[in-house]
Amino acid sequence: MPKLTVKKVSSLQEPGMYGDGEGLYLRVGPTGAKSWILRTVVHGRRRELGMGSANLVSLLEAREQARGLRKIAREGGDPDSVRKHSAMTFEQAARKVHGNLQPTWSNEKHARKWLASLENDVFPVFGERPIETVGPADVLNALSPIWAEKNDTAKRIKQRVASVFDWAKGAGHYPHENPVNGVAKALPTIKKRPEHMASLPWRDLPAFLSDLGYRDGISARCLEFIVLTAVRSGEARGARWSEIDNGVWTVPAERTKRRVPHRVPLCKEALSVLGAVKGLDRDLVFPSVQRGKDGRSKPMSDTVFRALMTRMKRSGLTTHGFRSTFRDWCSESSKADRAVAEAALHHTYGDQVERAYARSDLFERRRALMDAWGQYACGKTGEVVRMVRV
Repeated sequence: MPKLTVKKVSSLQEPGMYGDGEGLYLRVGPTGAKSWILRTVVHGRRRELGMGSANLVSLLEAREQARGLRKIAREGGDPDSVRKHSAMTFEQAARKVHGNLQPTWSNEKHARKWLASLENDVFPVFGERPIETVGPADVLNALSPIWAEKNDTAKRIKQRVASVFDWAKGAGHYPHENPVNGVAKALPTIKKRPEHMASLPWRDLPAFLSDLGYRDGISARCLEFIVLTAVRSGEARGARWSEIDNGVWTVPAERTKRRVPHRVPLCKEALSVLGAVKGLDRDLVFPSVQRGKDGRSKPMSDTVFRALMTRMKRSGLTTHGFRSTFRDWCSESSKADRAVAEAALHHTYGDQVERAYARSDLFERRRALMDAWGQYACGKTGEVVRMVRV
């Protein structure tokens, strides 16, 4: 039972140490100044930890603080070291983690969304709190309002919050178990049907590319190139002439999702697209009309394709969906080997053991597949009328 009361703390004047139990003491100094002291064992040694003036820290707050410091000591931590880091708030930690991760991301949009999601749904709940004071209940309070309504977003936020606490624990700012681990069972299971990106049926592709070939503009040429190479949008929009040599385009690791270089065999139809845009820019293959502050060309935004497909009255389609069109054609028409089709999309395939032995990128087999794809996409002869004014 605690030995001190609020009234007793206020009335004590005689210098000395007055115990409250469990190592917590009120120290009254020679001048009458009162402060809180915790006596505990840290790494096998007895320590006295000051916890502030009794004028600023109430008896209840002192007990809660002492309880937390004793827990840190029991778990093998150093309460004093933890307190020295206590000025760091969750928001400061999150921005630190974001800064560390940003150079590893090739997609600027993802980098913005990563931080914006925390600014919108987490910082208002406990962003200003010292990070070591945040527990599972706080994480649950942040996630619960959006868990059912925005489940996909909430799951991503949960992962991002977990990564912040993982960093904080490793950096010595958080002495407890990651609090995200304690909320999984408290959140309901949301069963949703998988939503696939809208794609064009592969049988309709030749007609689509024929229409696209008559479209003027750099965005139309870039979309053609994306379709004919089956790459991701960002890989093509950032393509540079220096990456293309002797009919092979090597996408550098930093611009691929897997962070592994991707060699793309260019069919004659894709090379024809490159011929149409040759000379527009020394560096970028598909430069934006906008230029950076340094006067150099910038890669175009992904939004240009949405506007293009709206003009083509194909607003239901997505750029990424053409990869699905290619994959369906591989399975249903060309009867391509699964490993070759997945390699063409720069996907991993097979289990861990299978991947360990699959050292080849199947380049020559992919070359034959992409040649067949180009011929199919542009008609049997591979010929397509293309506007060259960009």
